[in-house]
Amino acid sequence: MKLVCAIIKPFKLDDVREAIADIGVEGLTVTEVKGFGRQKGHTELYRGAEYQVDFLPKVKLEIATLDDQVDRLIEAIQKAAHTGRIGDGKIFVYDLEQAVRIRTGESDAEAI
Repeated sequence: MKLVCAIIKPFKLDDVREAIADIGVEGLTVTEVKGFGRQKGHTELYRGAEYQVDFLPKVKLEIATLDDQVDRLIEAIQKAAHTGRIGDGKIFVYDLEQAVRIRTGESDAEAI
């Protein structure tokens, strides 16, 4: 099992959700986060004053999946989140040792 973590632009969330549903992956956790990479933020104008915004709004997706679905999941996220502009995001894949569904006690693949 793997945990796929993707950091994407907020307006791409619906596109990514639809793309992963189309490949049969169910269940994800979404968190609103802030951060920066190579963008290093940007400047904005507010009431005539310019100020630096260091942390940009992003959305973090966490998806637990089976090993054989990881490549398709990554491809779906990458295609749906791509704009071709800086700040499109990143995808990280972690090993997932154990998963337990609290309601039923099912574990591992059955819990996903």
